[in-house]
Amino acid sequence: MAGFRRSGHGATARFASAQAAIIRDLVGQVVELVGADNLDEGADEAADLRGAALAEDGPIEADDLAAMIGLTENADLPDDPVLARLLPDAYQDDPEASGDFRRYTEQGLRSGKVAAARTVLATLPPQGGRIRLSEPEAQAWLRALNDVRLALGVRLEVTDDFEEQVASMGPGDPRSPYIGVYQWLAFLQETLVHALS
Repeated sequence: MAGFRRSGHGATARFASAQAAIIRDLVGQVVELVGADNLDEGADEAADLRGAALAEDGPIEADDLAAMIGLTENADLPDDPVLARLLPDAYQDDPEASGDFRRYTEQGLRSGKVAAARTVLATLPPQGGRIRLSEPEAQAWLRALNDVRLALGVRLEVTDDFEEQVASMGPGDPRSPYIGVYQWLAFLQETLVHALS
């Protein structure tokens, strides 16, 4: 199985249609999970508010300012364990500081994850084939592949002794195909890192 290779100032790889379908499906699930629809609406609202603020001479209301800078009311770690892994607390020993940090950064973090995922979807045709990535696109791929692996890792309960668990797992274990995908994504990430270094 081939991975990524260096190509000019970026990377290149070839994917079979089944491989492209797996990547596109998993990356699409991450987009759905982090709430892409809400992000689009929030970005449009923030842009409208910025435009209105520039057109007015009056003071900006606190709610308008919060929307413009991406401040959210959400200060809690998500209940979904996958989302909690993708959007972790910044300060595990200080819930108040974590909540404040989350209010200022979560929308930007979600937006970044969606943007990276959309780069993958835009550069990987559904039918597969050879792709050429610029360095910024390759960096987005690294972030998106990492998000998918984190999500799969939570679902597969990946721990420090994961390799031992895999070695003792029988072929009938329902997690086997997903573990193969998890390991393949790790391989892709590794080859992409090497292609960029």
